[in-house]
Amino acid sequence: MASAGADEPGAGYELPLLLFGGFRAIIDELHAELGRRGHPDMRPAHGFAMQAIGPRGATASEVGRRLGISKQAAGKTIERLEATGYATRAGDAADRRRKLVRLTPRGIEALTLSAMIFEDIRARWAAALGRGRVDELESSLRTMVPDGTFRLDVPGWFGAS
Repeated sequence: MASAGADEPGAGYELPLLLFGGFRAIIDELHAELGRRGHPDMRPAHGFAMQAIGPRGATASEVGRRLGISKQAAGKTIERLEATGYATRAGDAADRRRKLVRLTPRGIEALTLSAMIFEDIRARWAAALGRGRVDELESSLRTMVPDGTFRLDVPGWFGAS
């Protein structure tokens, strides 16, 4: 399984591996920097869950639906976010039967910091590859990636049935 050179087309299986490798490189760099800046307990799933919670809050069912995971899996992630101080649960003033998850100031800080770090990483990629190439890559991926949620149920997806 030899890899193609930079200017040669690769084998079909290389595209998903390279996309995943790029994703992993960005996420690993983000979390290393978050750790250096006071958030060593953040994990990739936490950031996605915090995005799914959003500024208005969400129920565990809504978080699960937005992420493409079960309510139970969302609940476990939410419990971890609560334990680390990134989120809190409280009754919904509009519907007392619902429990809303809301981001704490620490959670909002982590998301704000993540956005700044992502901008720094993108700027480094643009410096290395050229801004036009990065812009074109993002545009091309927007064309090819289906609209909707970004599913995080990777263990179930990779698992055998």
